[in-house]
Amino acid sequence: MGSPAPTPPGYRRRRSFAGPVVLIVIGIVFLLGNIGFVPWWRLGQLFAHFWPALIILWGVVKLLEYRNAQREGRRPSGIGAGGVFLLIVLIVSGLAATKASQLNWDELRDEINWDDGDFSFGHKYDFDDQLQQDFPAGASLRVVNDRGTVTVNASDDNQIRVVVHKHISADRQSDAEKWNTATKTQISVSDHTVTVNANTQGAGQHWIAADLELSVPRKAPVVISGRRGDVNVMGRNADIEISTQHGDISTSDITGKVNVNLSHGSARVSKVNGDVSLQGRGDDISFDEIKGGARLNGEFDNIKLAKISNAISFKSARTDLEFARLDGDLDMDSGDLRASSLIGPLRLITRSKDVRLSGVAGDIRLEDENGAVEIRSSKLGSMEIRNRNGEVQVYLPEKAGFQVNAQARGGEIQTDYRELNVSSEGEENATAAGVIGGGGPRLVINNEHGTIEIRRGSALAEVPAAPKTPKSPRNEDSQEPTEN
Repeated sequence: MGSPAPTPPGYRRRRSFAGPVVLIVIGIVFLLGNIGFVPWWRLGQLFAHFWPALIILWGVVKLLEYRNAQREGRRPSGIGAGGVFLLIVLIVSGLAATKASQLNWDELRDEINWDDGDFSFGHKYDFDDQLQQDFPAGASLRVVNDRGTVTVNASDDNQIRVVVHKHISADRQSDAEKWNTATKTQISVSDHTVTVNANTQGAGQHWIAADLELSVPRKAPVVISGRRGDVNVMGRNADIEISTQHGDISTSDITGKVNVNLSHGSARVSKVNGDVSLQGRGDDISFDEIKGGARLNGEFDNIKLAKISNAISFKSARTDLEFARLDGDLDMDSGDLRASSLIGPLRLITRSKDVRLSGVAGDIRLEDENGAVEIRSSKLGSMEIRNRNGEVQVYLPEKAGFQVNAQARGGEIQTDYRELNVSSEGEENATAAGVIGGGGPRLVINNEHGTIEIRRGSALAEVPAAPKTPKSPRNEDSQEPTEN
């Protein structure tokens, strides 16, 4: 097999056509996207699956050039630096597109709290629809809406009415109309359960949101499942259960139990004649005028409670709180807990939080560290306080009788009661013991690296907003979570 003839002097080697051919194909694809002939999302899908075809096309062109050069007896052209760069860019972008197409974008958006509407392409088209039918006596309502708000109100008859406001992202009106037809809201009845399905997934992965306004009989229990969108339920004489991943929840005027599962968002629950429970994670949580008990379990940025008639409990990674009733209000965030008119027995275990309680009645057991503690008692019960790296202030009713056993390590003890025997062991440790008013509930206070104050004072006196207690140098390297 003979080798190609040597290149004559002054002969100029022909350039390869492989790179320009591939660039022409890519340019045609972008042109189709710009003029709207093919939607951009579809072009992205095609590129993610078929980008190796461009490399194959490149290789075919290079093979044809090589065979043609052999026939003409000249040396074939090489790939060149520009061709190598183009191949690298093509391979890297192709692999990235393939991996991106394999991701579960719904889970990713949920994890980092993206809003679908911010990442949808095309124009927005709106469609409205209405549905109405009989609501069976004694039936319950179940609402499923993957994307969009849900509002449930009470109806004056035995009908269910659904008003749908649908929003569709599409490149063309015809596509939006087609997807609107494929995603009609559905009502079905089975086993005394009326199910309303927004059906936003009926058109596949296209961006569709359906805002639902429902009117159903007041006595029907309601279960709502959503992924993205606010939920509002007003006027029910039955139990309510709400689960949503991203969205704010609001309920009011409920005679029954309320159960909420929240992943991201806020919740406001008011005027409930029954127990309320909340689980998950969230931003701002508000419970007001709850005739039953309240149970919160999870991580929440801010919690506001007011006028809760029965037992309250809250559990998180940092705080474990239980008490019997709240006649006033409670406000808690990552660094502070303030409450007024709180009825015990109270149990609070927390850390890195300043605790200020006024008007507390009943037994108290409190543990804290890296925070100040201030308690103003209205009706004295037994009291056990343990704290580290912060001051402890206790204000007791004027005529209360009690027994005291207090110890401050790395601090001093100050008191308004001359009957107490206060002694110091060295320069840093102090103790106080004694019986006031003939005895009564036992007060045990232990504090490390902080002062103890035992004062006479009004239980309802204003609690000053004390500055944050400096943290101990030994704890500077510890990282505390930002939730409650």
